[in-house]
Amino acid sequence: MRLSRAARIILVGAPGVGKGTQAERLLQRFPQLSAISSGDLLRDNVKNQTPLGIKAESAIKSGALVPDAMILRLILHELKTRGWLSAPAGTSPLTLSSTSASASMQDYDTDSFVEQPSLASYPTPPQTSDDPSASFILDGFPRTAGQATQLDNLIPINLVVSLRTPFEVILERIAGRWIHAPSGRIYNTTFNAPKVPGKDDITGEPLTKRSDDDEETWKHRLKKFEETSEPLLEHYSRKGVLWEVSGNSSDEISPKLYAEFERRFAASN
Repeated sequence: MRLSRAARIILVGAPGVGKGTQAERLLQRFPQLSAISSGDLLRDNVKNQTPLGIKAESAIKSGALVPDAMILRLILHELKTRGWLSAPAGTSPLTLSSTSASASMQDYDTDSFVEQPSLASYPTPPQTSDDPSASFILDGFPRTAGQATQLDNLIPINLVVSLRTPFEVILERIAGRWIHAPSGRIYNTTFNAPKVPGKDDITGEPLTKRSDDDEETWKHRLKKFEETSEPLLEHYSRKGVLWEVSGNSSDEISPKLYAEFERRFAASN
């Protein structure tokens, strides 16, 4: 399926809702769509010891959170590297290294950009490509309404999908989940049961439960998600880009998601 314009998407969903499954299915169905993970970008920059990676590693080792502005700068640099983003007229190129200590507020390369707690004050955002090939699913950021506000000033997200499955259904899935620890293979007694109960299909070795797959832990995680996601979803609802889809399984949700995605972004021919 071909796209007619750039799709810049965020998927929001509770732990266990199948967000990763939906992202993988969208990527398979729409070849022009790419995945951009803020976590992967951060790990790659730390591993490669880029200027920003060094700063981020220092924050991590000190026990501090990596500042939002660092994550935003990583995302901006990735989009620019792919040719999907260009600096505003009259500003310096978007790179990971600072070249001028006297750069203006509009220069996205300065250290002040990295350490600025809020980027909302930057008057001229980068220019974002609307070419269909510049379509992406952004994973891992934003997680809060405050982060979303900062992102709005730099990258215009045009679809936020809220994936909804009743919490009791998610808890039932977790209760039925078993893993083969050596390989990472995952089974579920409700929809992907092993051929022999309690045994891995390939090796015949016993299956185990993950240590955090207990009901109380998951109830806490789901409650925490509900608290943090509500302001985020309200933010995007006010922006007019929020769309909600519900279902008890990924297979139930996917056709609805495909139809809405095609309605918004797919070419008519």
